[in-house]
Amino acid sequence: MSERDPDIIFHNGRITTLNPSQPVVDAVAIKDGRFMAVGTDSEVMALAGSRTRIVDLQRRSALPGLFDNHTHVVRGGLNYNLELRWDGVRSLADAMDMLRRQVAITLAPQWVRVVGGFTEHQFVEKRLPTIEEINAIAPDTPVFLLHLYDRALLNGAALRAVGYTREAPQPPGGEITRDANGNPTGLLLAKPNATILYATLAKGPKLPLDYQVNSTRHFMRELNRLGVTGVIDAGGGFQNYPQDYEVIQKLADEGQITVRLAYNLFTQKPKQEKEDFLKWTSSVKYKQGDDYFRHNGAGEMLVYSAADFEDFRVERPDMPPEMEGELEEVVRVLAENRWPWRLHATYDETITRALDVFEKVNQDIPLEGINWFFDHAETISDKSIDRIAALGGGIAVQHRMAYQGEYFIERYGARAAEATPPVKRILERGVKVSAGTDATRVASYNPWVSLSWMITGKTVGGTRMYPQRNLLDRESALRMWTENVAWFSNEVGKRGRIAVGQLADFIVPSKDFFAVSEDEISFLTSHMTIVGGRVVYAEGEFAAHDDNPLPPAMPDWAPSRLFGGYAAWGEPEGAGKNSLSASSYRRYQSVAACNCAAGCGLHGHDHARAWASKAPASDLKGFFGALGCSCWMA
Repeated sequence: MSERDPDIIFHNGRITTLNPSQPVVDAVAIKDGRFMAVGTDSEVMALAGSRTRIVDLQRRSALPGLFDNHTHVVRGGLNYNLELRWDGVRSLADAMDMLRRQVAITLAPQWVRVVGGFTEHQFVEKRLPTIEEINAIAPDTPVFLLHLYDRALLNGAALRAVGYTREAPQPPGGEITRDANGNPTGLLLAKPNATILYATLAKGPKLPLDYQVNSTRHFMRELNRLGVTGVIDAGGGFQNYPQDYEVIQKLADEGQITVRLAYNLFTQKPKQEKEDFLKWTSSVKYKQGDDYFRHNGAGEMLVYSAADFEDFRVERPDMPPEMEGELEEVVRVLAENRWPWRLHATYDETITRALDVFEKVNQDIPLEGINWFFDHAETISDKSIDRIAALGGGIAVQHRMAYQGEYFIERYGARAAEATPPVKRILERGVKVSAGTDATRVASYNPWVSLSWMITGKTVGGTRMYPQRNLLDRESALRMWTENVAWFSNEVGKRGRIAVGQLADFIVPSKDFFAVSEDEISFLTSHMTIVGGRVVYAEGEFAAHDDNPLPPAMPDWAPSRLFGGYAAWGEPEGAGKNSLSASSYRRYQSVAACNCAAGCGLHGHDHARAWASKAPASDLKGFFGALGCSCWMA
């Protein structure tokens, strides 16, 4: 092979590039992990050498790889094979059956953990399970169920495992609810913050190192399956540096990372945050690493006194008076070392006070050229948006409202929810803005849910939150997940488009993103995902091109072995049967909403299936009636 020959060519496609001068092309050629040619089939195929690998896209649509601006892959990967994911499961009955089956195979002393990524509103039943229902399924196996960051449900076995008894004191960062006799009920509430939820979950058994490596690889493959090619990891509580980064570093050293990861360092020590950042800025070089795994700055926790915990079921928290002083100390350290930072901030009241600090520091140490930004910003005001613009900062939004929108409306009203966050307005004012998930606990890791939320304005429970004026068109939403994110990782011009010289990351979605109906967007996946020119995930007609075979998930009772991941895709005819497509979900909704006195002996309550049948008979009622069907009497 000549040194100038492409390593691989993908041709015969309909490739959206997001490059205005070349918006749609047929083919791309890749060399050394970057696009070396983008154009027509004839132009690109003419570059092929004798050893260039050729992949036919079969006229399928393709998009730039999706890049999550805020997620927790380091932590999520360590635990993925331990967690039963209810993300995307549309029926509580299905979810509870998954729990029952997982309890039956989980070996002591391990727990069964359902760790966020879902909301009760996604279920047709519109509720969480009761502790009594969980205890009936699992009398002896500990079960920990985290709902967003507002509560956790623990069965009796889990209470025993963590030592929450009648004598256990109330912790400072949460509430152990108790019955009339003072005994813990199993319900933990995040009042005034989620510390008790973090701390209780951290008591569970961990996987050994080799299992954590396997778990992280499987989580990355799950992200690849959904079209994610890169993330910015925002750190997290109980995620210590460098200890908890050992696994991801090992994968980087061995060339096994399939999701590019830039990481921010998150302080773990209340009242000692400055010491953390003084130590890190002297020992960690900003951007150290490579295109697959590298440092990205500080945050999302800079100081604990500035962390306005988001639980829209309770009142907005007021930050303490020491917030400004503590935050200023840390921001000065970061600005002096030219480290970008990100700051968790849900409410405009917190953002306003933080901006006072940033403006003060800017008077002494210009912030220009430091790509700092706020995370979340659900209730940010126009005034704060303009102040951020003046300082050269950005706003990273996530789809938390797709999971908590109903709670926000219940507390503040539908009018207040119409622009939470005001993405369209931020774009119009020219502020740097991009999108992500904040997975894996307060929301799911599925990027298509985020894209659907920005385009339709609907929560995963189907509530329409935003008027048309606050919605994005599909191309704008896609840019929020691709080229816009590059500013937040300081890689503008290096990634986010399909263009010559940029990192060769792109996907072939399961259906044409620009052509499917709006209610199908959240059900999209990727049929082929390419990172750096390598096919890291492929299925269906592209399966033979997959360069990333994995060993089975470890341990052998891992929930991911049985159910896969999002929407229980590993069981399309079982646990995932009501959740893997818009049509199956609509059918299940109609079945669940049926009010007839008794189901048909042939079709149950799925009368629509009988009415729409293509059975070879002119009289469907008579045809099915002879078989015992009573759907026409429903």
